[in-house]
Amino acid sequence: MNLIKPTLIAALVAASLPMTATAADAVTVYGKMNVTVDSFDVDGESTTGVHSNASRLGVKGALELSPSLEAFYTIEYEVDTGDDVKENFKARNQFVGLRGSFGAISVGRNDTMLKRSQGKVDLFGDLQGDIKHLFKGENRMEQTVTYLTPALGGFKFGATYVAEESSSQKNGDDGLSLAAMYGDAKLKKSPFYASVAYDTDVKGFDNILRATVQGKIGDFKLGAIYQDQEAAGKDSIDGFMVSAAYKLSAVTLKAQYQDMDTKGDAISVGADYKLGKPTKLFAYYTQRDLESAANSDDYFGIGLEHKF
Repeated sequence: MNLIKPTLIAALVAASLPMTATAADAVTVYGKMNVTVDSFDVDGESTTGVHSNASRLGVKGALELSPSLEAFYTIEYEVDTGDDVKENFKARNQFVGLRGSFGAISVGRNDTMLKRSQGKVDLFGDLQGDIKHLFKGENRMEQTVTYLTPALGGFKFGATYVAEESSSQKNGDDGLSLAAMYGDAKLKKSPFYASVAYDTDVKGFDNILRATVQGKIGDFKLGAIYQDQEAAGKDSIDGFMVSAAYKLSAVTLKAQYQDMDTKGDAISVGADYKLGKPTKLFAYYTQRDLESAANSDDYFGIGLEHKF
């Protein structure tokens, strides 16, 4: 309906206005715009476009219910600036939950724990070098219940239950996504991050096993992922990804290589130039070789990202 866009925008604008003295629910409106001018050479055909890369708009907040209990929520939409449809909002994470000394539990639409377990190791997320083009498991699922423990000596454990009524559940069964994580995924509170995650019966895959590691040494960040995946009724296949970033003043140089058996491989290089804390210019190049294709595909883009 045509009402969906003005209604959503009105709600977000209203949420961003100063709260009254009687309202204790702290609301934050946030988002980012990430848009690139791209040149793609796919299947021998070259095209040029201006693409939105998971640009988004969201509202999140929390309310203290008691000294030991807090309610929290997130409502987030993707905004596709390149879509020819004017009502271009697409659902992202949308959930409500409770947290306290027991950890945090949330219900709604959410990233699975396996997806969350990769942390920041994928340096080309939302671009053509994103690991989702060769690895399965980058799932955002509806009808979920997610539990995350409090930190236990640097460790956190999480689980996502996906209800069988979820339309994304291709096998008609309920699914489970589990993860064990150590350290800070942003590498700010610790110089090392590692995780192991496992999906069973999620979105048509019998199981997916993923191990992730990333570390910071001076101005270098090095990361790697190993994954084994088995689609329903098919043999399991495995693959890996390695990534590296080097910060040189306001410029960050990045490189990444990914390979998955029977699927193909991809190599990506790029550079980010920080204009300010929320804003960067960037460029990337990705070459993807699929075993099902005769020729490699090439992707090149220059973009601007601003977060708010």
